[in-house]
Amino acid sequence: MKEFRYLWIVGLVVTAALIAVPVLLFASSGDAVSPDPWAYVQPTPAHTNHAALMPGPYATGQEVTAVCLECHETAAQEMMQTTHWTWESEPVQLPGRDELVTVGKKNQLNNFCIGIQGNWTGCTSCHAGYGWEDATFDFAEQTNVDCLVCHADSATYGKSTAGNPAEGVDLVAAAGSVRRPTRQNCGSCHFNGGGGNAVKHSDLDESLYYPDAGIDVHMGQLGFECVDCHGGENHQILGHSISVSPEVKASAVACTDCHKEPLHADARISAHTDAVACQTCHIPEGALRHATKVDWDWSTAGQDLPEDPHVYLKIKGNFVYEHDMQPTYVWWNGAADRYLLGDPIDPTQVTPINAPLGDIDDTTAKIYPFKIHTARQPYDVVNQYLLVPMTAGEGGFWDTFDWDSAFRLNEPNTGLAFSGEFGFAPTEMFWSMDHMVQPADAALQCYDCHGENGRMDWAALGYPGDPLTWGGRQSQ
Repeated sequence: MKEFRYLWIVGLVVTAALIAVPVLLFASSGDAVSPDPWAYVQPTPAHTNHAALMPGPYATGQEVTAVCLECHETAAQEMMQTTHWTWESEPVQLPGRDELVTVGKKNQLNNFCIGIQGNWTGCTSCHAGYGWEDATFDFAEQTNVDCLVCHADSATYGKSTAGNPAEGVDLVAAAGSVRRPTRQNCGSCHFNGGGGNAVKHSDLDESLYYPDAGIDVHMGQLGFECVDCHGGENHQILGHSISVSPEVKASAVACTDCHKEPLHADARISAHTDAVACQTCHIPEGALRHATKVDWDWSTAGQDLPEDPHVYLKIKGNFVYEHDMQPTYVWWNGAADRYLLGDPIDPTQVTPINAPLGDIDDTTAKIYPFKIHTARQPYDVVNQYLLVPMTAGEGGFWDTFDWDSAFRLNEPNTGLAFSGEFGFAPTEMFWSMDHMVQPADAALQCYDCHGENGRMDWAALGYPGDPLTWGGRQSQ
């Protein structure tokens, strides 16, 4: 009897070992996945006070950069390999095209100020370089790289036309203040794209300088800087915007980079993640504090009407702004098509400038939230393509209010012939929403999408009706 008791104990120990050993081996094998999102945030490097290292004097921004390169010998070369410098992608294949093309702010249209061709000095005020005044800008000159725009204390530094330092900037003070980039550095350009606060983006504006958790939980509650998520190596900032890049997925910053499985305690919510992006539920609205531009009508520009920066400006035409903007939901696989200079249009139809790729049958696509900006912009009636007017500078539309002259002056810069006849055609542009993430208790609830008056346009997404009734995309 005593022997039987001992045998039972031995058997119990052996059984426990058979269960525990594989579990322990599995848990210890490979890279452990931490449940703590902070484990994936890059640590902040120690600050080096540069005041004594950068005594000056400096007459130009280029002189500052030359001193920076004495210690940071490879920094300029690294920067020159980034889209912050080139404003142009690597050659890519776009749908329906036989040849590879490059896409970026350098050579493409938008439906805001339309294009930088011939309008360099205004547009390049946000370029990370000095002196981009025309098509002859030297992209190979290392001292043209602007280190200060990303690294100087923004209270000491600002940029002006052609990317040069603003008048009155104390370059010695700016150089002595350099440190890790802050929201103020990134926001000085990205919050003010299109010529003003919140004009282009519905999820990036000046409210993010000093936000509370109700604006953005990462920046407001947790104190994140932009580079905590977007920081890369060798000056390669992670993340590309669909507004300028045809391939966002390759360099995307994903919520799941830090938030690992299991994402939700409720399995019913987790079941959505194959088809619904995190942003869709966790960014219910955009333009939370500052209204964003959703429509721009160039056809009314040049008229002597009462002016209001949110309604009408003579140099630009009529605008529509929206506050607490509800997104439009679209399937997206991380790639986009792109309208290229000279592409034919049908002026009776809306021309998409940067259509997201993906649909209900694309298993790599998910439903994402977008701001869609609509516009009526100039096109050539005879040649049937969109036109880029010269707007800024002597002889530009903002100087003369003469459309015909503005198109003719820009022919050498765009390479597009102007027939002499123009009109205004409808276009649309997609802007993904990735910031202004809300606390978990403010995320969309089931009824927001599946309720009687839910925000999802199921038909536009390719469903016969609410998937609660008709089934998910696998059943379509």
